[in-house]
Amino acid sequence: MAEQTTERVHEPAVDFGLTSAEVEERRRDGRANELPPRTGKSVGKIVRQNMFTRINAILAVLFAMVLATGSIINGAFGLLIIVNSGIGIIQELRAKRTLESLTIVGEEHPRVWRDGQLVELTQEELVLDDVVRLGAGNQVVVDGVVETSEYLSVDESNLTGESDAVRKEPGDEIMSGSYVVSGSGDYRVTKVGADSYAARLAQEASRFSLAHSQLQAGINKILKYITWVLIPVGILTVISAVRGGTTDWRAVVLEITGALVPMVPEGLVLITSTAFALGVIRLGKRTCLVQELPAIEGLARVDVVCADKTGTLTENTLEFSDIVLVEGCTETIEECEDVLAHLLATDPDPNSTAAAIIERFPLEGEQWEVGPRQPFTSATKWSGATFINDDGTVSSWIMGAPDVLAGDHEAGRMAEEIGASGRRVLLLAHSPEPVDAPGAPVDVRPMALLVLDQKIRPDARDTLEYFAEQGVEVKVISGDNAASVGAVTQRLGIEAGQAVDARHIDESAFAQTIENNRVFGRVRPDQKQDMVKALQGNGHTVAMTGDGVNDVLALKDADIGVAMGSGSAATRAVAKIVLLDNRFATLPYVVAEGRRVIGNIERVANLFLTKTIYSAMLAILVILAAVPFPFVPIHVTITGWFTIGIPAFLLALPPNNNRARPHFVPRVLQFAIPAGVIVGASAFLTYMVVSGWDVPKEHTQESTAALLALIIPSSWVVATVARPLSPWKLLLFVLPLVGYGIIFMWSFTQELFFLDSSNTGMMMRATVIGLIAAACIEVLWWVLRSRSEYPTPLWKREPFFDRDVPDPASGGSVAVGAGHEPNNEAQEPTSKRPTTNG
Repeated sequence: MAEQTTERVHEPAVDFGLTSAEVEERRRDGRANELPPRTGKSVGKIVRQNMFTRINAILAVLFAMVLATGSIINGAFGLLIIVNSGIGIIQELRAKRTLESLTIVGEEHPRVWRDGQLVELTQEELVLDDVVRLGAGNQVVVDGVVETSEYLSVDESNLTGESDAVRKEPGDEIMSGSYVVSGSGDYRVTKVGADSYAARLAQEASRFSLAHSQLQAGINKILKYITWVLIPVGILTVISAVRGGTTDWRAVVLEITGALVPMVPEGLVLITSTAFALGVIRLGKRTCLVQELPAIEGLARVDVVCADKTGTLTENTLEFSDIVLVEGCTETIEECEDVLAHLLATDPDPNSTAAAIIERFPLEGEQWEVGPRQPFTSATKWSGATFINDDGTVSSWIMGAPDVLAGDHEAGRMAEEIGASGRRVLLLAHSPEPVDAPGAPVDVRPMALLVLDQKIRPDARDTLEYFAEQGVEVKVISGDNAASVGAVTQRLGIEAGQAVDARHIDESAFAQTIENNRVFGRVRPDQKQDMVKALQGNGHTVAMTGDGVNDVLALKDADIGVAMGSGSAATRAVAKIVLLDNRFATLPYVVAEGRRVIGNIERVANLFLTKTIYSAMLAILVILAAVPFPFVPIHVTITGWFTIGIPAFLLALPPNNNRARPHFVPRVLQFAIPAGVIVGASAFLTYMVVSGWDVPKEHTQESTAALLALIIPSSWVVATVARPLSPWKLLLFVLPLVGYGIIFMWSFTQELFFLDSSNTGMMMRATVIGLIAAACIEVLWWVLRSRSEYPTPLWKREPFFDRDVPDPASGGSVAVGAGHEPNNEAQEPTSKRPTTNG
């Protein structure tokens, strides 16, 4: 059982909820809330998915065929099965541990009545019949029935698709997957573990998944095509060998495997899954929870970030500053302070704004008699309570947005002037009518302006500058007053012109208005959602950041939803990425990690697919020419390791700030196909030329020459794919050539690998043809570069490892990509209470 927190919420004792003895009884009876694996994958499933892959199946069949011939050295490629599976399993298990540890930190911790007191528990500690306390922003984690309701309203859009809040009264069912929009209440747990709706969802959709990844979809498409090519090529190779007079079945098998093994891009899937897993681990070290793995890839494609102001650009803690009486106010400041104390004491679950006022004006003495209440919602932007006077009449006090409540009163203009300085302003007003009257609030009389200070996050400016440098536009979308939002963005250096008041946007020009402006105030939750859709409709890939309940709809619809760890449980539940450290400055690291993954995988895909193309071409040319296949499996194995495998693995690791682009498969093939044709033609032409166009039965020298003509241009493919070149990348090109020199010159390795380089004439001709092919590869690179929208530089000093920069917040150092380094100033702790009003 998880350790129960010792922190208790100071609430009066109640006569419902379970006792410790009743909890233990239910736990013994198996009525506890046992959850499925947090990452959606068990250890067994990870092992199976990494062992039983399409690539491993193909290699296993070919490996068995070679072993049947008794040639162990030619079966060296079989080690790839172990390596592919082992590395994939290890990295995914590391990523699983990282995700699980972060999920425990970031998940909802329900408040439960135990022994007459409210205690905060983990979800696994819940048992059947527990009574759970709900407040605004809380996520419903298990199914139940409402016991008490203080204007409790929940959003069930995850379940029904309807975004309108549903009022819940005692006796109503409440389902996991929904979240509280406003009000508070308690519900009794009726379903736990696998029976709850949330558990069924978790079983259906794995969090740790590469589903819907454009990159993975492209690679799977390539692998499917390759599988279909292998079968006819294998059959034709057998026919060609028999027609050429080969009668030894062992020789035929070696020809088949020699032709097919290099066509399998065995390391591409491994490097892809490893790169994603390492991305999760790297971001995990920055306390960034990636709830869906493709989010790393998706954020790298983002070109618009919609940032909520409160909790994202500013800290979500507020400090009460001042009370300003307005024209016509009959109360004194002291009387207004007393009203605030009584008004906010009626709220059982105050948000961060109310909490700041309560801290300044706590209730002292007896509470006034309370009638109807109206909780705050982002849609109405006001809250209030009706009090029963001694003579039986009612008096309502309302607090909310001045531009919503003030009407034509002078208080609206005063609030606008104060808000223009970047401070938050609320209006305290009086009404003679109950707050639940039709059309409420009615007959509103402004009394005083409440001024609160909001602190800009110290890392916000540098983060915005980073996005500007990377060509990512930031749009600030807030429920606060437009003038206040505009003032904050100006302090951050955002050149945005006039802030737009979302209440006055012309619906007919909505999409164009969103496209052409950068700062928006008084945005309703449904408008945030519409803004995201409008940007997507204009062809943008949109990320949305937020921390409050009012951000949930937009977070769900954005391509990438990013929630703050201190935000409401509802935002954390629907977001694909959760910044558990509450730092907006972490976002550039996520973008950089996504670009690293996508850019590097595209780079190494060029290597693997070039090998596949030249292998297929070579096999087809050999069949057409009716000559023996030039290579045995060990030849293509050593070629694959030195010109493909090792360089590809190293190229998948360093920083890569190239912006992600669509059309991955066509872009890779436009280089891989012609490059593969050039390399294959070089090897085949050399094979035929050095044999006088009549390949002898014993052709070791001819095969060695053909292998040299294959190695030279394929090594140059590495030199072009690795660009921009840097000192460490040159080693990827030079060191393999040294290794090949040893293999070709040392008698022991020649005998081991079935090589014979003693014919100097053949080797010289192979070198010339190989160099010509390498020159053609170079020309191809320059031609494609001239046509590219983002041409790659030839040389750039890039580090192999991320640079480490001091991080005062953690007392250590953090890894940063080779691009812009965001400011990492330490931040003050932020409130854990969700922000629900902007």
